[in-house]
Parts: sequence; structure tokens; C-alpha cells
Amino acid sequence: MRIKTDYRNIWKIAYPIILGSVAQNIIALTDTAFLGHLSEVALGAAAIATIFYFAVVMLGWGFGLGTQIVIARRFGEGNYERVGKTFDHALYFLLILAILLLGFMQIQAPPILKGIVQSDAIFQASTDYISVRAWGILFACVNLLFRAFYIGIAKTKVISWSTAFMAIINIFFDYALIFGEFGFPEMGIKGAALASVIAEACVLVFFLVYTFRKTPIKKYQLFAFPKVDRELYSRLLKVSFPMMIQNFLALSCWFVFFLLVEKMGERELAISNIIRSIYVLIMVPVWAFASAANTLVSQVLGEGEPKEVMPVIFRTIKLSFLAVLALVGISLISPELVISIYTDEPSLIVETKPVLYVIFGAALLFPIAITLFQGVSGTGNTFHAMLIEIVVLACYLGGVYLLIEVFQLSISGVWVSEYFYAGFLAFGSWLYLKFANWKDSKV
Repeated sequence: MRIKTDYRNIWKIAYPIILGSVAQNIIALTDTAFLGHLSEVALGAAAIATIFYFAVVMLGWGFGLGTQIVIARRFGEGNYERVGKTFDHALYFLLILAILLLGFMQIQAPPILKGIVQSDAIFQASTDYISVRAWGILFACVNLLFRAFYIGIAKTKVISWSTAFMAIINIFFDYALIFGEFGFPEMGIKGAALASVIAEACVLVFFLVYTFRKTPIKKYQLFAFPKVDRELYSRLLKVSFPMMIQNFLALSCWFVFFLLVEKMGERELAISNIIRSIYVLIMVPVWAFASAANTLVSQVLGEGEPKEVMPVIFRTIKLSFLAVLALVGISLISPELVISIYTDEPSLIVETKPVLYVIFGAALLFPIAITLFQGVSGTGNTFHAMLIEIVVLACYLGGVYLLIEVFQLSISGVWVSEYFYAGFLAFGSWLYLKFANWKDSKV
């Protein structure tokens, strides 16, 4: 069966991921908004703790992305039994990884944060959050595998359903546990963490029920739990390990960014957490279309059609750019209204507004940068993608350090660093796709 790579099919794969990502970001928005109305310390601590948590979880996310590329390649080849075998082997790995990451978070997070967070209040609130949130890793890693499977076979509607379900659960428990409503204890920032853990667990149950009821398990040989295939693990790790490192480094650099901002002051950190939440929401279509491009690039290469790769990428960039342009345009109508979702303090709204304008411009560069970069990953040459990311991140962190420590710019000037990242990533990825030998890559 020939894989369709027209605009309609790109949209067909991407829009459920967009809906799912919107729901996911509603969770982040709700967390930020509730904690913003709790206190500035809680708002700033949530930024530090959440990024620290996701930097660690990115190891599982990277393995999931590698699994997605391998599953998409097997699907493109029509080798459906190998899809299930890949899924089962990835499950073995992710369960062990989840336990190790949970242990790391519980034992090492407090001393790490103690050594790098300047404010005692933010340190205490951050460790309170992480001590509870860390348990969600056990469920999140398996959920990432289900996500990789369904994106890899281009059946993405279930992702939007599962994430919408997660958002409903999370919002209810956020409100109930942060503020002590409906007979629940008032837990503050720990309540936000527990709400996320409960939501992750509920989504895992959802994926299991849906998969056993709606997915042709025999066709894909899911949950056959075969003996360990060392050759398959070798392939999986070859593709996934660079993505694990790459995603871990990417989130770690953003964590370093927020640590540098935290040294500027609690107000600057609170502003940056608001901006982070809005920024991530604007980026929803970028990551969704990039996932579609990643899957389609791997599938068409599996079909033996490398000439289709660049057309897929450029079609995806157009759709992604238009979606982001629409979101930026809507936000420009009333930026104060957007910011007021997170805080009702007039001075904080006024100081956040200039930073919002800075990230609006940067957001328009990311459809190009992220789609090209995911195209590189989709070829299966993830080691080269990791090298591109490392060089770009080094330039990015260098720029952040200069803006904060050397030039000592205001918080709006510091966020100009996003232009560095998008520009370098787009240029590096384009050079690779233009001149490198990736058309015969094996996965």
C-alpha cells in the first residue's frame, strides 16, 4: 500500500496530535494558572521543578521517538509482525528505565536542586513538587510507548482522545487538591504534582483498554512477549540512544536557562514561567506537524521512495507555519487577556507583555526549524541529528550566558535567545538534508 504524502494526509496525521497536544497544554496552562493564583513562589518553583522533571523524562521520550521511527519504517515495509515485536522489546526497556529514573528523582533531585537554586523558598517548593511528581514516571514511560506506536502506524486519533481524557482528570484533581475543594485536602503545589500522577495513571488504563478492544493485536503481534532479540535491541538502541541524549540535553539546557533566570529574581522567574506556558501552547501545531513529517519520512523511506522526503517536509512546513501564524495573530488581539489567565497582578501583566512580543516572532521561525530537524530524525540517522542538536544547544547556551551575565539585559532581552536556537537549528538541518547521504539509511 503506497503511503500518501499530500497535504490532506499530513493534516490527517497531525490534527489528532494537535488536539491531543492542546489538551496536554491545557493541563500545563491549568497548573500554571492555579499556581499563579496561589503565589509567585509556587509559580516560579513549578517552572524549575517541571522542567527538571521533563529533562529526566526526556530519556524515555527519546527512546519512544526512536521506537516510533523504527515502527514507522516496519509499517512502511508492510512488516506488521515486526511492529509488535519492536513494541514489546521497547516495553521491556522502558519499564526498567522508568524504575531507574524514579529512583534517581527521589534520591538525587533534592541535593541537585539545593546546589543550584538560589532562593530557599523556591527550593523547598520545587522539592515538594518533585517528591510527588516523580511517581508519574512509572506511567509516563509506558504512555510514551503507546504514543510512539500509534503515531508510527499513522493512527493518531487515539492520542487526542487519551490526552483529552487526561486533561479532564488533571484539571479536576488540580483544583480539588491545590485548593482543598470537594472534600479533598488542601495540598498546594504538592496537589498539582499528585493531580498529574493520577492523570498519567488513568491514561495508561485508557490506552490498555483501547488497544485490547480496538487495535488488531494479532495483526501486529502486540503483547506476544517474545524472547529478547539482541539484534532488534541493537537496532532500537542505535536509533533511540542518540535521541535520548539529544532530548535530555535539550530540556537540560532549558533547565539551565531557567536557573540563570532564577538568579535574576523571583519576578523574572515568574514572568518566564508564564511565557513558557504560552510559548508551549503556541508551539502545539509545530510539534504535531513535525511528528507527522517524522513518521511520513520514515514510512516513505521504508517504501523505497526517498524522492518524496523533501516534498513531505516542505508541505508540512507550510501547514505548520500557517497554524502558528493564526495563533500569534489571535494572541496579538489582546495580549493582556492571554497573560491574565495566569495572574491577576497588574504589574506582573505589564512586565510580561514585552516578553510575549519577543516570543511571537521566534515562534514563527520554529515551523521551519523543528520540521526540518524532525525530517533529519525521520531518516533514521539520529546520531547525526544529535550532533546537530549539540552544536545548536552550545550556541544557544552561549547566547543566553552573554545576554544575562555579560550584557545583563532585561528579561525580554534574554528571551531573544530563542531566535538563536531556531535559526541555528533550521540552518544545520537544512544543510544536512541538502548535502548529506541519508537516502539509503537503514533502520
